[in-house]
Amino acid sequence: MFDIHRVEIDWGGRKLRLETGRMARQADSAVLAQYGETSVLATVVGAKSAKPGIDFFPLTVNYQERTYAAGKIPGGYFKREGRPTEKETLTSRLIDRPIRPLFIEGFKNEVQVVVTVLSHDLENDPDILGMVAASAALTLSGLPFLGPIGAARVGYIGGEYVLNPMVDEMAQSSLDLVVAGTHDAVMMVESEAKELSEKVMLDAVMFGQRHFQPVIQAIIKLAETAAKEPWDIKLPDNDKYKAKVNAVAETTLRSAFSTKEKSKRQDLVAEAKAKVFAEIELPADQPGDKVLLGDAFKKLEMDIMRTDVVKTGRRIDGRDLKTVRPIVSEVHVLPRTHGSALFTRGETQALVVATLGTGEDEQYVDSLEGTKKERFLLHYNFPPYSVGETGRMGSPGRREIGHGKLAWRAVRPLLPSQEEFPYTIRIVSEITESNGSSSMASVCGASLALMDAGVPLKSPVAGIAMGLIKEGSEFAVLSDILGDEDHLGDMDFKVAGTTQGITSLQMDIKITGITEEIMRIALDQANAGRIHILGEMAKALTGARAELGEHAPRIETIKIPTDKIREVIGSGGSVIREIVAESGAKIDIEDDGTVKIASANRESIEKALARIRGITSEPEIGTIYKGKVVKIMEFGAFVNFFGAKDGLVHISQLTNGRPETVGEVVKEGQEVYVKLLGFDDRGKTRLSMKIVDQATGAEIPRAEGEPEEVFESRPPRREGGRGGERRGPRR
Repeated sequence: MFDIHRVEIDWGGRKLRLETGRMARQADSAVLAQYGETSVLATVVGAKSAKPGIDFFPLTVNYQERTYAAGKIPGGYFKREGRPTEKETLTSRLIDRPIRPLFIEGFKNEVQVVVTVLSHDLENDPDILGMVAASAALTLSGLPFLGPIGAARVGYIGGEYVLNPMVDEMAQSSLDLVVAGTHDAVMMVESEAKELSEKVMLDAVMFGQRHFQPVIQAIIKLAETAAKEPWDIKLPDNDKYKAKVNAVAETTLRSAFSTKEKSKRQDLVAEAKAKVFAEIELPADQPGDKVLLGDAFKKLEMDIMRTDVVKTGRRIDGRDLKTVRPIVSEVHVLPRTHGSALFTRGETQALVVATLGTGEDEQYVDSLEGTKKERFLLHYNFPPYSVGETGRMGSPGRREIGHGKLAWRAVRPLLPSQEEFPYTIRIVSEITESNGSSSMASVCGASLALMDAGVPLKSPVAGIAMGLIKEGSEFAVLSDILGDEDHLGDMDFKVAGTTQGITSLQMDIKITGITEEIMRIALDQANAGRIHILGEMAKALTGARAELGEHAPRIETIKIPTDKIREVIGSGGSVIREIVAESGAKIDIEDDGTVKIASANRESIEKALARIRGITSEPEIGTIYKGKVVKIMEFGAFVNFFGAKDGLVHISQLTNGRPETVGEVVKEGQEVYVKLLGFDDRGKTRLSMKIVDQATGAEIPRAEGEPEEVFESRPPRREGGRGGERRGPRR
């Protein structure tokens, strides 16, 4: 019934198995991949023909995690998986980026790749396995895919590279790098690092590229027995209108690409395109020719821009290959925020805002590995007005999530630990102008905004985007690329880091891969550009401000005995709610007894601290406290003097000379100073007012020869309570 084909290899100390023919047999191809006990199913389906008039390649990649894979039931009311999580969105992009450039040029049939996590052993991250399975499924499908690709994760632990480290090993790694590519070139890199050198990063990429070669060979071996017949693809004649388009538009386009200002350049390009569609007649019976005409126009744009750069070393805006556009860094641009920055590089601008919060502001992240709390959030917004267009506004798309995560990875290694800085931190980057890398502008702006907020970053961090123009054996690496250079070029290579090293590296290639030599040149050139940008940022701020912003919360951290947590919280949270209401502070209590009290008002923090210490601490004999009279009896007054603790001031201890009644001296609600004399044999608290100056709270010195009031000292009973009128022995 089943025609099953399998290959199995040892890879990174574990078995990798690829299987086809047992599941999803109606798809064009399906591969079940298993690594350790993590399993994913990758399926590929392609439309048999392209939709008329389509001018792009409609590839969709959907990576989806099923909670049953880890033996869990989804949370929430509906108890089923809903919208994609951030991890699913990012992994979908991770799979898409290296495979998209490997479909043959001109192929525009719709293709959908679905990768489903079926089992997760909580040791092997399914993202790498998903990339491998997708590559295998595409290779078997018969689609015009110039693969296969391999992929690997590289860690750096104790100065050694580690292939596909397990989930728990990543906590010890100073590098999390994912690399994908073909047998002879790198196609994609995604990484987070702890200020590692260019050499360490490049060697890590090449380490991964070498070590995924067995995977490529395993896929080829599987394809030799299980691949379907290649599709018979009839590609349109892309050169059909080349000569006509060149004759009509070349002069105007050359003028456009010698214009430095983006808006004027766009107007000239639009004028040339309109002229092409107006003057070149298309056959009415061939609607697809409109797409061919548009493709020919785009090809002319690419040829003009790319040839000029490679031959002359001069770029669209007149710069040479290495110059970074003018930079303006401003901080504290918004008066009420905790920290803010406006970072402008050429025609790219990011308004970045930092907000500090408490433990209750941490984000809960639910994943197959379990639920964790995240204290650093970075959100990136790219409104259409940033490029002078109208467009949809709504929830963030895949691009916004991906760019935000890239900036998050770049900044996170420089943050202080939670013990050093016990705040939840949120960064929001609003892209207000864009002509070049807005994600790297977000990195620079985030660094400035955090320092403006008083967050003690280990070092300022900056980012730069590099480009590549490759024509035959000639190539040019471009620093700080423009939007047109990104759109018409061959590489988007983003590097972020400090003066000490790289914190994040991302690379996407539109051609069939780049060599180690090109990567080395790009990294060295990016290093020089990054150091220059950091110098420009230093004109605004060189380090974190000494004080938090005026409107930022202050957090005081104390430790209480774990057996006192219940008393601070109270029945149903009654006590802690009362403390919050009275003080106005936010209070977060952790299981280990760590208590964080936050407020922008220092007085609120002190009120909350006093209440909590009153509940969890014990009063000290001989100490003077400020209290409030809570009840008057014939024999004395009860004073609340230490949190919830009350004690008796006997009538003889109210004032010098015994009064007729207690009410002559104090009233209920009156604030008084008392000295703790001690405890009687039943643990009841004894207080004195007469030996304390009620105006200043200072102890009144005893006259020479005057006896000291002393009471039997016993620790107060845990249950507290008001004392009786029994007087301790006098000396």
